[in-house]
Amino acid sequence: MSDSNVIRDIPLFPLHTVLFPGGLLPLRVFEARYLDMVRDCLRQDLPFGVCLIESGHEVASEQAPAASTVTAEIGCLATILDCDMEQLGLLLLRTRGGQRFQTLSTRTQSSGLIRADVALLSEDLPDCNPDLLLECIAALRRIVAALSTKSDIESPFLEPYQWDDPVWISNRLCEILPIPLKAKQKLMALEDAGMRIEIVHRFMKQHAIL
Repeated sequence: MSDSNVIRDIPLFPLHTVLFPGGLLPLRVFEARYLDMVRDCLRQDLPFGVCLIESGHEVASEQAPAASTVTAEIGCLATILDCDMEQLGLLLLRTRGGQRFQTLSTRTQSSGLIRADVALLSEDLPDCNPDLLLECIAALRRIVAALSTKSDIESPFLEPYQWDDPVWISNRLCEILPIPLKAKQKLMALEDAGMRIEIVHRFMKQHAIL
């Protein structure tokens, strides 16, 4: 493993959600450990890591201390796009998913913030079955069109839409479809967009979405 692929001492934000590369993730931040994390990331123009919680809670308490949280090994970098303070002690963020990573080691600070050394993962292989891809593109276009008719619903995707990119198509379908979290995590961890397309295509067939 090349040292150039390793990021040392990155803050982690464990969540009951899966962030995909290129995905939009709005966040409400109110715990002191994460308010400090956001301040540091903005000041230094650095990302933080988002990992699915496998056991534990998003909000720490006496009954559920931060150190008891167990996260998935594979996560995704998040870059802050916008930050607004709705009220004192509450930040509203819009973040974008970046490169995936594998957690190498973690440590928990006294504040409860988890920091990690991570190894960045390779970009997806884009090759896929062209017929399955076309059906998946058509399904995603229908979903986007349906959402755009509802003026009170903000688009769940960041523009520009990359309709010719199988990686983008597969990731956006994984985000929007009602796939269980553990399955989404496995799909996000795949480094083969073609395999991800095959799996979401099969899911949509089974659930009469196609």
